Amino acid sequence: MDARDLLLTAADRLDALAARTTPGDWRPGGLLATRPEVIAHGPDGGTEHVAEARARTADWITALSPAVAPALAEWLRAAAAQDPADPAAVGMARVLLLRLPSAGPYGRTH
Repeated sequence: MDARDLLLTAADRLDALAARTTPGDWRPGGLLATRPEVIAHGPDGGTEHVAEARARTADWITALSPAVAPALAEWLRAAAAQDPADPAAVGMARVLLLRLPSAGPYGRTH
């Protein structure tokens, strides 16, 4: 897989994952600081429980909520259009492709 294909595949998988993930601005909440819950805050003011998370991972989960996907996918696509591709974008795409599901509505198919 060349750099362009790598970047475009990572961007497409990121978009697909974001599309089926609980939307909204994810923020930690809940009653226990040692076991915060992740709550999705929608644009209409509604909230939805995303998942429980340990204190050390809550910030990571909220930082990479689905709200990040459009900008990250756009960066990967822009890097794919360059010749040569941005090495940082290629590195990010490689890491993403190790973690992002390849296809299917319910996660990994491989």
